[in-house]
Amino acid sequence: MNEVRQSAGGRSQDDSARPPLEDFEVMLITGMSGAGRSRAADSLEDMGWYVVDNLPPKLLVPMVDLMTSAGSKVHRLAAVIDVRSRSYFDDLNAVLGHLDDLGVRCRILFLDASYQVLIKRYESVRRPHPLQGNGRLIDGVRKERRLMEGLKERADVVIDTSSLTIHQLSTKLYDSLLGQGPATVAVHIFSFGFKYGIPIDADFVADVRFLPNPFWVPELRELTGHDRPVRDYVMDSQGAKDFLDAYTKAIMTAIRGYAREDKHFVNIAIGCTGGQHRSVAISEELAARLRSQGLDVTVSARELPRKNKL
Repeated sequence: MNEVRQSAGGRSQDDSARPPLEDFEVMLITGMSGAGRSRAADSLEDMGWYVVDNLPPKLLVPMVDLMTSAGSKVHRLAAVIDVRSRSYFDDLNAVLGHLDDLGVRCRILFLDASYQVLIKRYESVRRPHPLQGNGRLIDGVRKERRLMEGLKERADVVIDTSSLTIHQLSTKLYDSLLGQGPATVAVHIFSFGFKYGIPIDADFVADVRFLPNPFWVPELRELTGHDRPVRDYVMDSQGAKDFLDAYTKAIMTAIRGYAREDKHFVNIAIGCTGGQHRSVAISEELAARLRSQGLDVTVSARELPRKNKL
C-alpha cells in the first residue's frame, strides 16, 4: 500500500499513459449516521460512479492512484467516509489537501437530519449509535454532530433527509448532480422476435407486426433492419411514421413521470415476427427520435445473433 501512495505523490509511472488527474472526479459521501449515506451511495453507483463503502480517509489517495493508472476506465470515484473519531477527521483534512495539490476534482456530499429523525431511525432498527458508548442514544448523535460541524461547512452539497423518503433522496441527488427531468433517465431499446418469446424485463413492449414484412421481399430477405433498403421499406410503409409519432409522445410522457418518481432506467422492447427486419428498423428510428429529445439511449437487437449462426 505504501508503494501505491508513493506513486500517487511522485507519479513515478509513465505519466503519458495515465489519464489526466483533472479529468478524474472524487465524491465524498459523508454526514450524520442514519441520514441516508448508504442510499446515496446506491444512487451514485446507479449514475455510473465507482463506489467504495466505509473507506478510511488514508486509503483515498491510493484508491485514486489505482484508478488513474494506465488502462483504467474508471473516472469517477465515490467514497463513503465515516468520520467517527478526531484522528479520522484530521486524516481527511490532510487527504483533501493532498488531492487538491494533485489537481483532482473533489466534492463533498453531506447528509443531515434532525435529532428527532435520527433517533427514530436508530430506534426502528434497534441499533446503538456508533459514538454513544455507555451513554444514551442522544449522546452519540450530539457527539457526532459536534465532530461534523466543520465538514458540513466545507461540503459542496448538503441535503437534509429529515422529511425525505429513500426515493425522494435519490431524486434530489439526481437533481443535484445530473439535473432534472427526462435527461436523468437512461433508455435502452431492443428489438426481438415474438416467435422466440416476449422479453420479461421490458417496461414497454410494442408490436410492429402490423407493418408489411420485408421477409417476403426476395431482395430484402437476407438483409436486416440495419441495412438502408430495409429501413427505407419499413419507414415508407403505411402507418410507420404515425406509429412512431404517437409512440414517441407516449414514451416521453412516461419518462417525464419516471424522472419525478425516481426511476432512471427504462427498457423498451420492439417486436416483430422474427426480430430481424421491422423491429430492428423501428428500434433505430425510435432511438433517434428520443435522442433528439436529449435522452441517453442505447440500442440492441436480441435476435440478430441467430441470423449470424445460420
